[in-house]
Amino acid sequence: MTNDLPYAGLAVVEFTHMVMGPTCGLVLADLGAEVIKVEPVAGDNTRRLLGSGAGFFPLFNRNKKSIALDLQQPEGREAALRLIAKADVVSENFKPGTMKKLGLDYETLAQLNPRLVYVSLKGFLPGPYDHRTALDEVVQMMGGLAYMTGRPGDPLRAGASVNDIMGGMFGAIGVMAALAQREKTGRGQEVQSGLFENNVFLVAQHMMQYAVTGQPAAPMPGRISAWGIYDVFTAKDGAQVFLAVVSDTQWGVFCDAFGFADLKADERLKTNNDRVRAREWLLPQLRERLAHVSAAELSERFEANGLPFAPITRPQELFDDPHLNRTGGLAALKLADGRETRVPLLPLTLDGHRPGVRLDPPRLGEHTRELLREAGYTDAELDALAARRVIAEN
Repeated sequence: MTNDLPYAGLAVVEFTHMVMGPTCGLVLADLGAEVIKVEPVAGDNTRRLLGSGAGFFPLFNRNKKSIALDLQQPEGREAALRLIAKADVVSENFKPGTMKKLGLDYETLAQLNPRLVYVSLKGFLPGPYDHRTALDEVVQMMGGLAYMTGRPGDPLRAGASVNDIMGGMFGAIGVMAALAQREKTGRGQEVQSGLFENNVFLVAQHMMQYAVTGQPAAPMPGRISAWGIYDVFTAKDGAQVFLAVVSDTQWGVFCDAFGFADLKADERLKTNNDRVRAREWLLPQLRERLAHVSAAELSERFEANGLPFAPITRPQELFDDPHLNRTGGLAALKLADGRETRVPLLPLTLDGHRPGVRLDPPRLGEHTRELLREAGYTDAELDALAARRVIAEN
C-alpha cells in the first residue's frame, strides 16, 4: 500500500539525532514520505548507544534512507543543498545556532526553496530558557512530571522517553498543518516544537486541577484516588495484577464474581465515595482475600465480567502479546547486524491497515550514492568526494 499512503511522494531531509527529531521523521516516513537521514561520515552517535539507548536507532529510523555527509566541508553542504532544493520538508534538532552556522537555517533555505516547510525540534521554544541544554529527564524534573510520577519527596522520571516522542509527534503535526496551509498559500513556513512545552502540556491536567479546586495535585502514588478499588494486587502465585472497580454497578458485579456477599451488603460500602473513605480498611481486607486467587483466575474473572484489569507486564513480554500479534501491531524488522526482530508500529489504522515497515533501519550511508546520483552527481564526482571523506557509503 506504499502508493496509497497519505504522504507518498513527499520528500523530507532530516538533520536529526537521538529521539525527538527522529520521531518526527518516523511519523512522516511511516505515513509514506521519503525521509532522507543526513548523518555525519562517522555516523549518528545514536547508532552506538548502549543500555537504555540501544533501541533508539532501530526504532526511530525505520523507513528512512541514510546519506553520510561532512557538513563542515563546503562540498558536503553543497550536496545537502542539492537535496533540499527538491525537498518539501527539512527537519532538525540541533542546538540553536548550529544550522545557521552551516547555512542551513530556515531563512537561508526559504530563499532557495520558498515552498519549504522547516521544522525545528528544540528543548525550549524561543524565550528565556532557549539557551539551555534540555533532555527528556531535565524537562520532566522542571516541568512537574517527575514530581507527579514519583512518591512524595522522591521525584521520578517516567519509564519511557515520553517528551522526546510526543515532542517529535507534535513536530510532525505542525508539519502536517504547514503542508495543509501551503496548499492554500503556495508557501512554506517554519514550525517549532519544544520539549519543555510538551511536558507542560502533559501536566496541564494537574495545573487545571489546581485552577479549578484551589488544591495542589498530589503525586500519583500519594494521591487520594477517585475510585474505591483502583490498585495493584498480588495473587497467590506472586504475580501482580491491577484491578479496578469504578462504579457502583461494577462493585456489585465484583462482589458477585468473587462471592463477597458480606461486602456487597455492607452499608459502609454502598457507594463509590463510601468505598473511597473506607480504603484504609477495605483494601487490606481485599488484599488478604484475593491473595488466595491466582493471577490467571483474577484476570479471567475480571474479563468475563467486563471489569477493568491489567497484568503487570514487562516490555520484553509484549513481543508475545496475543492482541499485538493477532492484529499486526508488530512488524518484521532487520537489525544492523542482520538479526531479525519485530517492532511496534504507529498506533493507528488507515482504511483498516497499519502503516508498516517498507525499509529496515539503514546502514550508515547506505543510500549515499543513490541519492546523490539523483541529485545530479556523476560517479567520478562521487568517487572524488568519497576519497576526501566528504561522503561515506556502506
